[in-house]
Amino acid sequence: MRAETLQPLLRTELAHLVRAAASLEKSAAKCAKLEPSPRQSFEEEESFDALTSKFARSADILTQKVLKTLVLLLREDAPTFIDRMNLCEKLGVIPSAKALVEVRDLRNMIAHEYATEDLMQVYADTLELAPELLSAIFSTRAFIGERFPE
Repeated sequence: MRAETLQPLLRTELAHLVRAAASLEKSAAKCAKLEPSPRQSFEEEESFDALTSKFARSADILTQKVLKTLVLLLREDAPTFIDRMNLCEKLGVIPSAKALVEVRDLRNMIAHEYATEDLMQVYADTLELAPELLSAIFSTRAFIGERFPE
């Protein structure tokens, strides 16, 4: 793809990411006041389910859309997920490649986790990693704004 095509695509993906991050931030703040427990209320369970869904969606938009498009636009070679994260850390796009690998692993667990006992750990891990994901999103947004001003 050419830069003329990639820049508008990156802007659109970034706009989706910013909206997803705002929603994730609200869910994380709401769930931070709760304790993951097998005896939680239905409303609390719904809140945690919403959090994990928003976490997974935000992680996907960042890693599978925005950062992929950004790497293409920068004309860098990073064919694998780990290569992209390491490159993005090296370029200062994200604070930590390791953190985003953990975010991706949790996202995969969220997509495939059905056992109730393990859900409590998934909820706790999501609460713990949400700030890392949000930090990477804000850092990416700032990088794109500086590198590709409108």
